[in-house]
This record gives sequence, C-alpha cells and structure tokens, in this order.
Amino acid sequence: MAPERYKGLDDFLKRGRTALAEGPVALIFVEDLTEVDSTIRHHAGLGFRAIILFAPDALELSPDLAARVHRVSLDIWADNAVPTAINRVIAAAPGLWLYYCYNAEYLFYPFCETRTVGEMLAFHAEERRDAMLTYVIDLYAGDLDRFPDAVSRETAMIDRSGYYALARPDPANHGHPKERQLDFHGGLRWRFEEHVPMTRRRIDRIGLFRAKPGLHLLDGHLFDDAEYNTYACPWHHNLTAAICSFRTAKALKTNAGSTFEIPDFRWRGSVPFEWNSQQLLDLGLMEPGQWF
Repeated sequence: MAPERYKGLDDFLKRGRTALAEGPVALIFVEDLTEVDSTIRHHAGLGFRAIILFAPDALELSPDLAARVHRVSLDIWADNAVPTAINRVIAAAPGLWLYYCYNAEYLFYPFCETRTVGEMLAFHAEERRDAMLTYVIDLYAGDLDRFPDAVSRETAMIDRSGYYALARPDPANHGHPKERQLDFHGGLRWRFEEHVPMTRRRIDRIGLFRAKPGLHLLDGHLFDDAEYNTYACPWHHNLTAAICSFRTAKALKTNAGSTFEIPDFRWRGSVPFEWNSQQLLDLGLMEPGQWF
C-alpha cells in the first residue's frame, strides 16, 4: 500500500489498516516542527516496515518524505492524545511489534549500523521478551547562544555520567520494590530537576513492545502489564536500547520559567555525541545482552 494522508485516527484505522500488516512499525508523534525530517529519515534507515506520523496539519513534508510515511492528523496537545492513539493502534494490531517516539528523537540499539530493527527484535522475541526498555538520553546543543532552542545535530552533546536507578516501590505490596523494575534518572531532568515536575523526571520508557489484546499504555510511559515494565527476564540480562532526544532540552529552553535560568547545558560530564551505537554501549547507556 502506498503511504497516504488520513484525516484522523478513525480514518487511518478504517482505511489504512494494511500499514499494520507487518512489523515492526514506528509511531512518530510531532509536537512541533523541529527536526521532523531527520527523525523520519533516521527511523526509515533502521528498517521499520512502516512509519506512521501523527502530525498537525501545519507540517509540510518534502515529497520524498511524504512518500515514506502514513500521515495521520492529530492534535498531540489534547488530553491523553498520545497514549490514546497508541492504545487504539495496539487494539488494532495484536502481535505486532511497535515503537513510539516524538520528533527530534532518535532510536539507537546495539549494532544498529549493521543490523535492522527487525533482526534485533526477532532475537529479543526468541528470548521470550515482548517489550524492551529504552533509556531516553538527553541531547543538547553545545552553544545556546548560537542555538537558543537547544537543538543542533551538528554540535549535539550528551552526559557521559550522572545516571542512576532507584527501586520502584509497589503500593500493592506495602511499598516493597517491584521485581525487575527500576526508576532510572539522569541527564537534564536530573541536573535541572527544579524545573521538572517530579512525575516527569524518569528517563526510562518502554519504547519497543509487542501489541496484544487488553494491553494499555498508561501515563508515565508504563504499561498495565507488569512484565512489560521489566528491564530483563529472570534468567539473564536482555537487550536494551536508547532513544537520544532533544525533547527535554527544547522544553527547558522554551519554557518561560526555566529558559533564563539556564545559560548553558554543558558541564564537566558533557561529551560530543558521536551518533553511533558504540559510544552508547561504551558509556553503559544500553545493553547488548546475549546478542553479539
């Protein structure tokens, strides 16, 4: 099926269901007009079978990019717009591997330069895993005077240190830690936590998962199936991935309450981002598990 444009999610699920015939499928949600082109091109290069772009009508795409995506009109700022859209796709595509991100975010997984996302998920599924933990690693421009919105792919930097994990308490079990679940922190949300609501400080996201009947994405990037929220199976370490993202940097520099408080994102832990999986592996920001 040739990609086309849909008036909304109802229209897509009525006329565009063949886009969900084979996975993995990427769902990209456009919050603003920043780096939409590079986001599409990056994920197209990873081998996703289809890319569904949820975007405002104001977005203009070049003809070659428009031909690569199934475009769905969506007001992303409506209440619960993103989880609602994802949950409706889940219900429409049981068994399909899905991935979701926002514009100016880029998925990296071990050896992604030479192996497709489908190959990686086939191995992950063989290990009886139906979801994959992804760490959202903040990207930010090295010079905010030149790039006041904090977005610059050419001068992008990341934090090489400052990441940590805390036990995730289970309210249903007297606050004892949940099994194989942790709350991960670090990056700009940690360094500038006074500007980030407590509920938005985690950097873990179950960014890759297999749809199944009755599965729902909740607020906070967690699912209502506890096993989907685990970082590994009970027997050994599993693959993890990273979503390298300008999203937090953009928010901190466009929010009136924080932009004038942050003259520079750089600190002693800043290093240039090399745009490859090996750097992320070397920094311990993703895990190859048993995949070599």
